[in-house]
Amino acid sequence: MTLRGPRAPKDFWAGLLFIGIGVGFALAARHYPMGTTVRMGPAYFPTVVGGLLAVLGLIILGNAFVREGPAVPRSSLRPFLLVPLAVVLFGLLLKPGGLVLASVVLVVVGALGGSEIRWKEVVVLGVLLAAFSVATFVKGLGLPIPVWPGE
Repeated sequence: MTLRGPRAPKDFWAGLLFIGIGVGFALAARHYPMGTTVRMGPAYFPTVVGGLLAVLGLIILGNAFVREGPAVPRSSLRPFLLVPLAVVLFGLLLKPGGLVLASVVLVVVGALGGSEIRWKEVVVLGVLLAAFSVATFVKGLGLPIPVWPGE
């Protein structure tokens, strides 16, 4: 019997990623009290979700050796740089620029990380996210977040 590599490289790497994240969450929660199902402690939720994620990763990883699948496409650094940059800019702009501006910048810069940009959709998504954020966090929850620049 010869040892074969994964037949679905995308599933192989996705499975490893899920396992790594799941195990990471479970390990990060190990210093907190677990509690019981009835009285959950702070470690309960991350441990259970991390375990479920790791099990899902094992299933995906196993499928990588059974089913044929596509190869992993070449990746560019642009999404790995622009998506986190969008989140950082949101945090930096929130107080001085307000929630509306920060939300729109988040969507626009995040969209620049993609390979196909449809500007009409990006603008609509930015406006909808800003409106939803203001309605939820400022109006609904009453959080003291500035909505517009200079507030």
